[in-house]
Amino acid sequence: MNTETSLPAVEGAALRSLPQVQALISYLEQEAQPMIVLDTEYSILAANTAYQRQFATADKPYIGHKCYRISHHYNLPCDQAGEHCPMKKAFEKRGPDRVLHIHHTPRGPEHVDVELRPILDEQREVVAYVERLSVVRNASARPSAEGLVGRSAAFNDALWALQRVAPSMLPVLLQGESGTGKELFARAVHEASERAHGPFVVVDCSGLTETLFESELFGHEKGSFTGANARKHGLVEIAQGGTLFLDEIGDVPLAMQVKLLRLIESGTFRRVGGLETLRADFRLVSATHKPLKAMMADGRFRQDLYYRIGAFPIHLPALRERSDDIPLLVNSFLQRSAAGKGKITVDPAAMRRLQAYDWPGNIRELRNVLERALLFTDDRVIRVEHLPPDLYPAPVAGPATKAGAASDDTLRRMATGFGGTRRELAEHLGMSERTLYRRLKALGLA
Repeated sequence: MNTETSLPAVEGAALRSLPQVQALISYLEQEAQPMIVLDTEYSILAANTAYQRQFATADKPYIGHKCYRISHHYNLPCDQAGEHCPMKKAFEKRGPDRVLHIHHTPRGPEHVDVELRPILDEQREVVAYVERLSVVRNASARPSAEGLVGRSAAFNDALWALQRVAPSMLPVLLQGESGTGKELFARAVHEASERAHGPFVVVDCSGLTETLFESELFGHEKGSFTGANARKHGLVEIAQGGTLFLDEIGDVPLAMQVKLLRLIESGTFRRVGGLETLRADFRLVSATHKPLKAMMADGRFRQDLYYRIGAFPIHLPALRERSDDIPLLVNSFLQRSAAGKGKITVDPAAMRRLQAYDWPGNIRELRNVLERALLFTDDRVIRVEHLPPDLYPAPVAGPATKAGAASDDTLRRMATGFGGTRRELAEHLGMSERTLYRRLKALGLA
């Protein structure tokens, strides 16, 4: 859609009455995705039916209101509230800009992919904008019984990278410590891609011998080795039309790295003991917690293979880098554990203990701790005494090192400009309400 339409320079609400804008609004009605028209002062001029269905609330008017007030409950534009503002970038570039934001919707906070395109007049001056909004379905900013969950800055960075690469066929390399949810991210890449209706096949590369790895990956013919009593289709064949996820690719033996490289480069393979060359058709996603660059330097990982699998690396943050997501993750795990048996809650003191811990085992360790705690509670309330005794707090990080922490200047601007409650501001900043209160008190704002 070409929104760089030639329009006379008009400001404010008068823009809405222009025939060209009316034609644009009529065109937007044919769009399946939610779209709005904005003036240069952030006011919403019009919205299509898809926007009204997904984002509007009957008792909350939005036409004529500021987009940052409707979407974020701010009293200031996003860039003045510590966020990336697509309108500012679109104005500077005279072209489109995309960003991942968390919007307030009738369903609660949601991750939304926002694309803003400027409308230019004959002098190439920006007179209005068209904004396309798409809810990110493979992650939740609220407690969820399944899938990716988070809203901290570190989590959102990884999710935004995922949204960017998923529609392409680029190989993705997920890097992060063990237990950071690499398989969930890999599945999210698959589900956000054009291959979502195909299979998602996981290859666990750790602990497989060279012979077993080759048989698992490529399959084998009957009689190709002792015990091969029938032809077996390998995981590459099973992944046809879908996504092949190589988990812990850093554990692949050197000899197999050569064959894996050949598979990726040629798109062909042969079953063990077979002569027929078969065509592979899969999207490759790999993951590892190992330092592949260091392994290349000492000869444990092939450089050519690294550059084949690492076309689009994504860093998955450790749990200590997104500690303000812990209440969200805890409530999500407890939803899954409840399974219709009644609500499970966490005592505030226990939640503080969970947030203060360093979590070397990351999300996997958090899940194990919660499952253990559930065995000790009789009233479906997890308390400090139900947590492992070695769950000591981590050393306190300063404002400059704590992941997702806003600077004092940013916090001051947001505290004075934010139109919602303190709890909503804390959620937006990716920190606990207690942490926000402590920071505001130190700035003399509480």
